[in-house]
Amino acid sequence: MGHVQGRRRVFAAALLAVGAVIGPVAAPAVADESIRAAQWHLDAMHAPEMWKVSKGDGITVAVIDGGFKLDHPDLVGQFLPGKDFSGSSGGVGSYADGHGTMMASLIAGTGKSRGGNGAYGLAPGVKLLPLKINNGSVGTSVTSDFLDQIGQAVNYAVDQGAKVISISQGAAAVTASQDDVAKLNGILAAARAKGVLVFAAVGNEAQSGNPVDYPGGLPNVVGIGAVDRSGTVTDESERGPQVALVAPGVDTLAACTAPSGYCQGHGTSDATALASASAALVWSVHKDWSANQVLRVLINTAGGSNGGNSRTDGAGWGAVRPRIALTDPGDPGPADVSPLPADAATPSAAPSPSASASVPASSTPSPAGAASGAPTAQPKAGASSGSSSALPVVGGVVAGLVLVAGVVFAVVRRRKSAAQQPMGVVTPPSYQPPVPPGDNPYAR
Repeated sequence: MGHVQGRRRVFAAALLAVGAVIGPVAAPAVADESIRAAQWHLDAMHAPEMWKVSKGDGITVAVIDGGFKLDHPDLVGQFLPGKDFSGSSGGVGSYADGHGTMMASLIAGTGKSRGGNGAYGLAPGVKLLPLKINNGSVGTSVTSDFLDQIGQAVNYAVDQGAKVISISQGAAAVTASQDDVAKLNGILAAARAKGVLVFAAVGNEAQSGNPVDYPGGLPNVVGIGAVDRSGTVTDESERGPQVALVAPGVDTLAACTAPSGYCQGHGTSDATALASASAALVWSVHKDWSANQVLRVLINTAGGSNGGNSRTDGAGWGAVRPRIALTDPGDPGPADVSPLPADAATPSAAPSPSASASVPASSTPSPAGAASGAPTAQPKAGASSGSSSALPVVGGVVAGLVLVAGVVFAVVRRRKSAAQQPMGVVTPPSYQPPVPPGDNPYAR
């Protein structure tokens, strides 16, 4: 359910937005030789230290998105044979934008280009199962088709042995029928019952009505929000009981389909990819653990003011910290008991009375016991997309920026890095690591 961040461009104000890419927000370009150096989130999450213990080897992560650049230098060798559910021509290796490639890179990039200074993923040892859906990049897609394709992709990923499924895409709950939602929720429940962890972005429209997106708002997924360099929940990251955990979602640099091969972005899409990679890192070391135990440890070792001890509608149980989960996991608990609330009834997709108002997450009603389930849907405040945008890193030491704008298309709202528009050439700022406040979850 990805959500692509950044500026939004409304193609047709009358169109309902459904699918969305919750991806990265455009950030400054960097010198060709410094891609890895600008990946602040890897340093904040202590990736080099973690990689001495785990790189995610032996774990397959399925990525459901709008197509992938299979031959990107930082991703060659990382993909397993995938499948195209989009109904469009070209197959899994075709794409209209770089969102899927960016999500794959954030999870499992190898950094092999530029003499080993390319873009690295948080779990470079995992194998990626690329599954293509129609997120609106090519033509249009109605909500029912969008949710059906996600369901097909989830079923396929489970059958192929994926342990983790990452969905940085989403459809507005208010456009979904009860039948479509019930069908997808049943598929997600079956995946959960078979021991598969499904992560989905919650969306980037907290300031635009804070609508609920599916599948991120459904009870059988782990809903992921985004935090900035200081560990603070970003303004765009949606709030509500569907948020289980948060992860970095600003200024994330990754491989993409731009001419330079790299883009910088922001959004809950990116955060979802990093949360998925975190689970893979832990599962790679504890292969005998169940999905419930992996998720419980991620929750118990989460950082922030609540630190996994209680949840909030903004940060869930806190920021994922796989380094802590690897070094001090604690008791993983029972294998057959989920750390998430018991499944609630399929949430209603009916609009709430406060249709266009920006509703605080704390006031959003939710089904009983569904702390990480789906709140009552809030309709959108207008037709603009909540998808994140990404800026391609262009050229040499002085790079040209390209804005990847989110788009609103007939019924499907996607959160992804989409159309690229050249911006002025800028001088890249010098890299500076985050300055953590006392409660920064990545300060230790």
